[in-house]
Amino acid sequence: MRKKHNERQAALTNRTRIRVRFSEVDAMQIVWHGEYVRYFEDGRQAFGREYGFDYCDFFDNGFTTPIVELNVQYKHPLTFGEEAIVETRYIATEAAKIVFDYTVYRAADMSVAATGSSIQVFINRDRNELELNTPLFYRRWKEKWGIL
Repeated sequence: MRKKHNERQAALTNRTRIRVRFSEVDAMQIVWHGEYVRYFEDGRQAFGREYGFDYCDFFDNGFTTPIVELNVQYKHPLTFGEEAIVETRYIATEAAKIVFDYTVYRAADMSVAATGSSIQVFINRDRNELELNTPLFYRRWKEKWGIL
């Protein structure tokens, strides 16, 4: 039986706190659905700071890493002023791609507001082509954290 995204085994995990801003809520006074994608990005950036996995590192090594797949499941809305915790889980894969799973929790009671996942691929910046082999710097990063 295939596991759901939120049941996959994470190799590394980061948790970061955010506070819902007024500009993020809609006319119904709940977080507009598109903001959860921004929360996932906040989680990826916090993950990168903690584990030395930064977009600048990709660029400095000659790659960009666009998102090619993004999934969001909405569970319970957040509202203005609430604090949330974005849990970002790196999912190891042998392929030349980066896979993250996310859970956004309401900090007050740890109820799940949203879950999701993203897949990024490596594009060789010089050739503007998809990189099918795992880049050396990415393999070294994985080795550093015992992921290989």
